[in-house]
Amino acid sequence: WRCSFKRRVIAWDIAMPLFKRSDEKKKASLKRPTRQVSVPAPPPPKPAPLSPMNVASSDTTGPLHPHRDIAFHVQLAHGSQTKKVKDFRNVRELYQRIAAEFNISAAEILFCTLNTHKVDMSRLLGGQIGLDDFIFVHVHGHSKEVTINKSEPSLGLTVTDNGAGCAFVKKMKEGSVIAKIPEVSIGDHVVSINGRNLYGSRHYEVAKLLKELPQHCDFTIKLIEPHRAFDAIAPRSSTAASKGAATSAEEAVGSGRQTLRLQADGPPVLETLGDEVTWVTKASTLVDDLLESFMGIRDVELADAMVQLARDVTDYAVFAAAMEQELGEFEFPDEFVADVWKAVVKARSGT
Repeated sequence: WRCSFKRRVIAWDIAMPLFKRSDEKKKASLKRPTRQVSVPAPPPPKPAPLSPMNVASSDTTGPLHPHRDIAFHVQLAHGSQTKKVKDFRNVRELYQRIAAEFNISAAEILFCTLNTHKVDMSRLLGGQIGLDDFIFVHVHGHSKEVTINKSEPSLGLTVTDNGAGCAFVKKMKEGSVIAKIPEVSIGDHVVSINGRNLYGSRHYEVAKLLKELPQHCDFTIKLIEPHRAFDAIAPRSSTAASKGAATSAEEAVGSGRQTLRLQADGPPVLETLGDEVTWVTKASTLVDDLLESFMGIRDVELADAMVQLARDVTDYAVFAAAMEQELGEFEFPDEFVADVWKAVVKARSGT
């Protein structure tokens, strides 16, 4: 028994170091730094293809409109090289593209005319551009300041704006107070009245300010005239417009049948002039005339917005409610809204 016990003890003593070494190897392996295995990140999901619905987004920083490749020839009205502009959604973006091409500030652009370098208000660029139209850009020229006495209740002045913060003189009534002031001309940008800066003001705000001036008071108006070439002397009033000038919106968009209609919200719309587009254009012209008679302003885009509210409506009450909801800030009187409705009905019926 003693011999067997001694053999067991010896076997145990001999075996122990073997187990200890194995255990030390195990501990050493645990202390050894683990090998880092890099796992590639999953690829980002592919963006969804643009559809006509998300192309037509009104976000100006979003997808480009489907007519982005339609280019227009552009030239400075007082003389320059011909450039091309494209990829714009509205008038403000058009001015930005033009400014980039000619290395000027967009704030220097007063307005644009179509197919003539002259200051011709019948050719003023509005909400539509014919695909074959040539754009002439009128920029800041000399500034001037004049003091006027408002000797009559109305100055006889019609104001419009370029849609980008610049209000300017569009029309002067013959024989009116303003027509007798030689320093004031068609196309002059209204910079300030009695020291009040009007850059960025809409035309109706300028017209309202002029209308609210008390009769027989003197007021000072600061103007900037368009930069003109020697052969581009504009008429002082619309009565001296050249023969053959466009008298309707259809003529003002060039001879082409296809036009690009600019919108305040969303991308421009390519239209082919047909019966429906023709009556809408006629209605916009009639409403624009009403704006001049009621408010002393010209605004093709505003007139077009009113016509669009009435385009698919057959009930006057529905139209009046839409006018109040969408254009309530203008505070149009009820008789004006009624006249707009009559103009739309007249244009739609073709009478």
